Amino acid sequence: MKNANEIKFLKNRSIIKFEGEDFLGEIGIDGRIFKALTLARISVGVISQQAIENGLSILVHENDSEKAVNCLIEEFEAERLSGKVSQIYSINNVSVLGFVAEDFNKILSELARNNVFPLLLNQIASEKRVNIVVTSSQDEKTKNIIESEISKKPKTVHLAIIGHGNVGKTLIEQVLKSSEEIKRRKKIDLKVVAVANSKKIAFNKKGFDGNWNDEVLAAKNSSNVEELISFSKENQLENLIVVDNTASKDFVKNYHALAENGFDLVSSNKIFNTLPIEEYRKLRYTLSKNNRRYLYETNVGAGLPLIDTIKLLHLSGENITRIKGVFSGSLSYIFNNYSVRNDKFSTVIGEAMEKGYTEPDPREDLSGNDVARKLLILARELDLINEFSDINIQNLIPEHLLSIEKNEFVSRLEELDDEYQKIKDNQESGHVLRYVGDLHGDLQKEKGQLDVKLISVPGGSALGQLKGSDSIFEIYTESYGENPIVIMGAGAGAQVTARGVFGDILRLSETK
Repeated sequence: MKNANEIKFLKNRSIIKFEGEDFLGEIGIDGRIFKALTLARISVGVISQQAIENGLSILVHENDSEKAVNCLIEEFEAERLSGKVSQIYSINNVSVLGFVAEDFNKILSELARNNVFPLLLNQIASEKRVNIVVTSSQDEKTKNIIESEISKKPKTVHLAIIGHGNVGKTLIEQVLKSSEEIKRRKKIDLKVVAVANSKKIAFNKKGFDGNWNDEVLAAKNSSNVEELISFSKENQLENLIVVDNTASKDFVKNYHALAENGFDLVSSNKIFNTLPIEEYRKLRYTLSKNNRRYLYETNVGAGLPLIDTIKLLHLSGENITRIKGVFSGSLSYIFNNYSVRNDKFSTVIGEAMEKGYTEPDPREDLSGNDVARKLLILARELDLINEFSDINIQNLIPEHLLSIEKNEFVSRLEELDDEYQKIKDNQESGHVLRYVGDLHGDLQKEKGQLDVKLISVPGGSALGQLKGSDSIFEIYTESYGENPIVIMGAGAGAQVTARGVFGDILRLSETK
């Protein structure tokens, strides 16, 4: 007895297309086709009639395709001369997959998500049996997708990890460590099949193991998106996700091409979501047109569920009136410590650098641009059309130290001490310093007001009680009034950021 989940798989087939406007429905057409091909000793597979295209499609072995076309041209010569039959031609390099499906619409949806669109479809509703014809270049991928849907086989998700610095390396290790458990519990087989840095990209169709770094070092392919797209097509990989762990302004330019070639996107890179609004909207259109998704929970708050919370509130019709908080883990550490200790400002900055909380050049943190980018990302989640240039940013670096070399700046950190001591001393009693992002104004209009600045708050307030390098976000809404939704926790670090990226990968995998 045949297994109901078995897939009949026939390769090396051709479709003979038979087109014309007036002959459809004429008695005897099918018989003449069968008779002509039988006399020519050509075996016929499926005959499918397409009223919309005014034609018939006939399946034969590819070795017989040329002979079949010539045979039918001869048989229907009179109809070709009269115009009843407009053309007879072959589509080669196709494969047939036959199977029984309880929910064929779900399979069609999964195939479409992976850019597979059957050339021919023949359905026997009473038996729930389906035959589909696809190009040979997509037949293995099609078979894998169908198998996942009609059997208990785990669904394979192929990951391309771009950037293997602190976050990327940690993410790969997390995926490898958790893959067996995820396969067992969620029926999802995660495979890291590509790893890239700015110079090289390494591929492994079966999925990298613990020696992935050695394979990247030995890789010879130059790092570019065309190589990745070609690899995915040549190996017929389904359920594709590219993960951008870089801070590259150049790599984000590839998001459109990746979406158009079957990749969903996960990114910890904040660059794209702060590009001019026209570019921002263009990608959303590309994603929608190609039925792709783009998740970036770690853009703000690392592993904290902030963006998702704001999206859900906004989509549910909740009127968000203000978002305020400490967005930067490095500046959180600096001001949390400086506010309660007697150390100089330069000492605390040096300490934050040593612990790896700041960028190599701490001016990238102290400039406020990172906080500003995060605030803009949240504004756009509320459908506001603010640009980066709309943000009022208090740069914490004196103008005379802005353009010097990094090493010189670090050697002159003490020049900041007097100014920040005055700011600290001039606070009200019991107050502490916090560097905050604040989105406010009438957020029902096209633009909100975005401020990034150093403020003084009571030590007992939610902002004032912040510890270590934690972040805090207060979301004010019409329903909650003066009592904001508060999200607080580790807002920086490779472990929490990688875990947040991993969460996005799993969410995409489960909805594929």
